[in-house]
Amino acid sequence: MHPQRARLHNELHARPSIYFDEPAHLHHYAFLDEGEIAADILDRIAEVTGRTPDREAAQEILDLGDQTLKWERHTEFFTLTLLVPRPVGQSEPWPAPPTPLARIVAAHHQALINASLILVESEASWQGDAEHSGFRDPAGSSVGDGDATVWSDFRLTAAGVNRLLLVNRGLNAFRLGRMTRRLLEIETYRMMASLALPVAKEMSLELRDHELELGELSERNTEDEEASSRPLLAAISALSARLERSGARSRQRFSATEAYARIVFTRIEELREERLGDRPRLGTFILRRFRPTVHYCAAINQRQESLAESVARLNDLLRTRAQVEIEEQNSEILQSLNERTSSQLKIQKAVEGLSIIVISYYLISLGKLGLEGLDALGMAIEPSVAAAVLGPLGLGIIGLLAWRIQRVKNH
Repeated sequence: MHPQRARLHNELHARPSIYFDEPAHLHHYAFLDEGEIAADILDRIAEVTGRTPDREAAQEILDLGDQTLKWERHTEFFTLTLLVPRPVGQSEPWPAPPTPLARIVAAHHQALINASLILVESEASWQGDAEHSGFRDPAGSSVGDGDATVWSDFRLTAAGVNRLLLVNRGLNAFRLGRMTRRLLEIETYRMMASLALPVAKEMSLELRDHELELGELSERNTEDEEASSRPLLAAISALSARLERSGARSRQRFSATEAYARIVFTRIEELREERLGDRPRLGTFILRRFRPTVHYCAAINQRQESLAESVARLNDLLRTRAQVEIEEQNSEILQSLNERTSSQLKIQKAVEGLSIIVISYYLISLGKLGLEGLDALGMAIEPSVAAAVLGPLGLGIIGLLAWRIQRVKNH
């Protein structure tokens, strides 16, 4: 059996919902998992519950008597969800979280990315007016094929909590747990996707400067065709390096936004919403404001990629131009070498001719000295005889020297 067989199969049962009956409150908190935040929260959970959490697990549901606590570890964030049954006759619809949970939240308040509170009511106990629950101009939908209604005005309380009201008409404990999980996931993943918005706004200013710089460099490339491309190539390489650094910083964030946004869109579809009177639907209210954020981040990402491609094309163009310049310089150098070699050959031929003349002169002088010496010794030789003997000998020696010089040259 494959060593990952059991683990991969059990992914079907990963991250179950909390199943419960109304009335109840669901306190949900999501923290950016930076540093040792997840480990510290698990340590605090162990102190409160007296149990040691399974640190290797992705999630765990803990039964705390009348309350249920669930923690989940995600790639970038860590969530806590506490189910607290609502006592009969409780007048406060939006209570503060229990003290142990409030302490955990306060200890990691700077990392808190989402805080939501869902009030689950039965249709029989609900007063029938969303505004009576403290909402102003709420959005609402009939969800789950009409088995529940959901209301919210998406306004944060003084403690930074977003409130939702779910009125149950016909959902059993299993469906109710899944419905509240969808609502919480919509809020958490929406906030995680929105993390790219500040990055996109900052990059928008940087990209504007980069685009202006690229325009200037393109004009320089067009106007200075006869000038050296080395300074321009250095400027383009520096711009390309800055774009690459910026892309490396933002690429992961934009990719995460795209993934989180798809989850939000899917969860909203799974609500199976229907309109309630003249109120805007919950999903419509979210998408009308959330989609522009996602599209803006995607546009900035596309803008950055297009700019990087433009810089790369200009860089290739300049490198081609520099290569042509180098080839022209090499051609000029080769032409100069050819001319120099031709001059050297002409000089060499002249030297060879002069050498033969000089050698011939020396040979004739030596022959003359030899004849004069014989004449002084009383051995006079007729000029005609001397010419007949020394003439062929001199010509033979000169021919031998010329042949030897030509052979060395050929070698």
